[in-house]
Amino acid sequence: MTGAGTGELRAHAVSVVVDGRALVADVDLTVSPGEVVALVGPNGAGKSTLLRTFYRARRPTSGRVTLDGEDIWGMNGRRLARGLAAVLQDAPGEFELTVYDVVAMGRTPYKRPFEGDGEQDRGIVHRALAELDVAGLARAPFDRLSGGERQRVLIARALAQEAGTMVLDEPTNHLDLRHQLDVLRLLRRIGVTALVALHDLNLASAFCDRVCVMDGGRVVADGAPSEVLTADLLAEVYRVRAVVDPHPRTGAPQVSVLPDEMG
Repeated sequence: MTGAGTGELRAHAVSVVVDGRALVADVDLTVSPGEVVALVGPNGAGKSTLLRTFYRARRPTSGRVTLDGEDIWGMNGRRLARGLAAVLQDAPGEFELTVYDVVAMGRTPYKRPFEGDGEQDRGIVHRALAELDVAGLARAPFDRLSGGERQRVLIARALAQEAGTMVLDEPTNHLDLRHQLDVLRLLRRIGVTALVALHDLNLASAFCDRVCVMDGGRVVADGAPSEVLTADLLAEVYRVRAVVDPHPRTGAPQVSVLPDEMG
């Protein structure tokens, strides 16, 4: 469904310093075209701060972020929005818009100021609503939705944007198990380049090509799930004891935390 070609998203020695504290420290990270990369780590690791530099919500203190080799801070907003879509964790819900209106906002980069939706725009919006199982809510007020419904609408908006590259901050937050799986399957099916912050390591293992682990603002591991998700790494980064075994059907590593040995 994406209109733009998939892009290469890259952080070049990115640091973010706030009040003398390095929230992100000298991070190099590349997401290749069509690749889905999970960004994981404990709370306070710097994941959300790093993601904000990718969708231009925070300028790096040093280093730069590029899309297909071009610094995103040098791109005009319309061109960047055609290439890169962002799904954020916390979206305001107080504005008086319908679900259709929110998803239709994804078409803004393709229209002139104050231009209404054309037939093509309406078709794209309705397909995005259907993909995220929210077509029945099209006329519902966005600010009255549950957290999970709201999250799916925001992902539908990103889908309607038809960008070939996506940055998603906890897109499965508030979603039930079925819709968590649906969202991650969708990313695989549409073939976008995607950087996805996740808390659930088993979802990261099952759906992502690579897992990038952050701790203390730095990348401490980056590679295939089978290389990165080890009992030793979980003990070091998350301070938990865990068993990591291959899934009986897929072979992907599955993490089981041992609750009586945490701490």
